Amino acid sequence: MAAAQGAGSSSAGPSGLPSSAPGHSSNSTSTAVAVWEWQDEFGRWRPYRGNVCSYIEQVFQASQQKGRRSGSGLVSSIPLGHADPVLAPYVIDIPSLTQFRQDTGTMRAVRRHLFPGDSAAGQGIIWEWQNDEGGWSPYEMNVCVFLEQARATNHQRVDLGPLGYNYEVDFVAQVQTNKTTRFRRSVQRRLDAPYPVTASPAPLHTGVACSCQQCWLNSGTGPITTRYRHSMINFPNSSTTHQVSSRTASVSSSSVGFVPYNKPTLSGARSTPRLNAQSTWALPQAGGPSTGLSASNGVSAPNVPVKMPKPSKVNQALAATPTEPEAVVRKYLEELKGAPADEDCIICMEKLSSPSGYSDTCECSTIKPEAVGRLTNCQHSFHMLCMLAMYSNGNKDGSLQCPSCKTIYGEKTGTQPKGKMEVSTFPQSLPGHRDCGTIQIVYHISRGIQGPEHPNPGMPYTARGFPRYCYLPDNEKGRKVLELLRVAWKRRLIFTVGTSSTTGESNTVVWNEIHHKTEMDTNVSGHGYPDPNYLDNVLAELAAQGVTEDCLRQ
Repeated sequence: MAAAQGAGSSSAGPSGLPSSAPGHSSNSTSTAVAVWEWQDEFGRWRPYRGNVCSYIEQVFQASQQKGRRSGSGLVSSIPLGHADPVLAPYVIDIPSLTQFRQDTGTMRAVRRHLFPGDSAAGQGIIWEWQNDEGGWSPYEMNVCVFLEQARATNHQRVDLGPLGYNYEVDFVAQVQTNKTTRFRRSVQRRLDAPYPVTASPAPLHTGVACSCQQCWLNSGTGPITTRYRHSMINFPNSSTTHQVSSRTASVSSSSVGFVPYNKPTLSGARSTPRLNAQSTWALPQAGGPSTGLSASNGVSAPNVPVKMPKPSKVNQALAATPTEPEAVVRKYLEELKGAPADEDCIICMEKLSSPSGYSDTCECSTIKPEAVGRLTNCQHSFHMLCMLAMYSNGNKDGSLQCPSCKTIYGEKTGTQPKGKMEVSTFPQSLPGHRDCGTIQIVYHISRGIQGPEHPNPGMPYTARGFPRYCYLPDNEKGRKVLELLRVAWKRRLIFTVGTSSTTGESNTVVWNEIHHKTEMDTNVSGHGYPDPNYLDNVLAELAAQGVTEDCLRQ
C-alpha cells in the first residue's frame, strides 16, 4: 500500500487548493471518468471498485446508445455478479438508483459522479481511513479527489470541513484528526483499477459540488422523481452522517470495497434478471433535491433470490411441516385469478403477466410458473414460484418477508451460531444517562462448523473478538431494549456467519442488523455514549426483524 506522503513547508487548509471552492476545469475536454458509489447505513458514500464501476458504466452507456437509436428507455437493472462473482447477491435498479441485496433484503441508494481523467478517480487512487476493527474504509470519491489534489500541491495538512467532515488530514503523519475531540485515525492511499472513461457534455466540476447544471446532470442519488418501477413504500430516510455520528458496533452491512456476505452466486433465473428496456429514466433536474456532497436518500429493501438448490437430506429433514416451502407460500399469499397487466415481479424482474423467471430452475408440482399471489397483509404481488425460490434459499423457518416493504409474516429466525448471552447490572452511569445505572450484556460464541443454514455448510467458521461486551442504560427504555434483545438472541438474529465488512475475512461470525454499543464512556468511535437516538434506533431495527413489544406479551 502506498503511504500518503506530503512535501512542502507549511500546513494549509483547503483555501490553498485549486479545488477548494466550487469551480470547473478550464478546458472543455469531453474526457472524464465515471464513479458509481453506494450509501452505507451511516450515510457515507462508498465507491465501487474500478472494475465494478467499469461494468456498471458499460451497461449504462450501452443502454443509453440503444435508447437514442430506438427511442426506448434505459435498462432497468444491473446484476453486479456479472462484474465480480462475490457480488452476486447485489442488483442495481437504475430507475430508482438503488442497490438491492438479495440475501438480506437491504436496499441502498447509489449515485454516479463524473470526474476529470487526471483526477484521483482517473488514476485509480483511493484514500481510506482506519476503522475501529482495524480494517480500512474508503472516503467518498469527492474526498479522495480533494485529498489527492492537496497531496499533489505539496500540502502537509488539509481541512475537510468544506466537504462536510469535521476532520483534518495530516499527510506527513498519515492521520485524520477530529477537530472537536482530537481523536486520531490512520489514513492511507492505495492504488486500484482506474475508473471507466466516459463522455462529458460539459466542462467538469473540479471542486465541492454546487448547484450548477453539470452538478445536477452528472451526479444522481435515488430515488428519482419519475416513475418508481417497483412502487415501493416505507423508505426510511437516513441522515447524512460521517464516520462517527450515531455509529455503533459494526453490522454486517453490504460493502463493495469489502467482500459481502458469501451467499451462492445468482444464477438460474431465466433472465438473471432481465434488463427491461421499457423502464423510464430521467436524471434529476435543476430545482430538485441537491445531489452533491450533502445528498442523502437512504432507502430500504427487497430480496432477490439466488438459485434454489435441490434440497439435501438435511434440508429435507429441516423442512418438515409446518415449514414445507409450498405450504408456507400458500399460507401467506392469496393466488390471484388474473395478473396485473403492467406490473413487474421485483424478484425475477419479469412482468407478472409472464411466467416466473425461475420456472426453469425451481420445480413445483402444485405452483405453476404463471401463478401470481398477493401477500395477505401488505397486498404486494409476486410470482408465487419466485416467492417459493426466495423462501427455499433462506432459513426455511416458516416465515416470509415481503421483498418490497419488508413486512414479516410468521416468526423470523436467523442463522446465529450457538452461544451464550449473559446480563448483569452495575451502578456506574453512562454518559447521557446520569440518572440510572448500566446494563452490561456479554455475548459468548466459539468457533465451530457451519450448518445447512450457513453460506458454506460443513466448513469451519471463526469467532473473532468474543466475548463481546455491550451496554445499555438501566432505565425503562433500556430494560425494554434488553428484553427485546433477549428475544432476538433466542431467534438467532443478533449474529450470523458471513464475511466481515471491515477485515474481509470470510466464514466468520459477524454482527447481523441490530446495532450494539460496545463502549461505555466515549463516542468518538460511534460505538459508545452519549447517543440520544440510540435506543429509538435499535428499537426500530428490532422491529424490522419482527421483534416488537408484542413478542413480550406472548
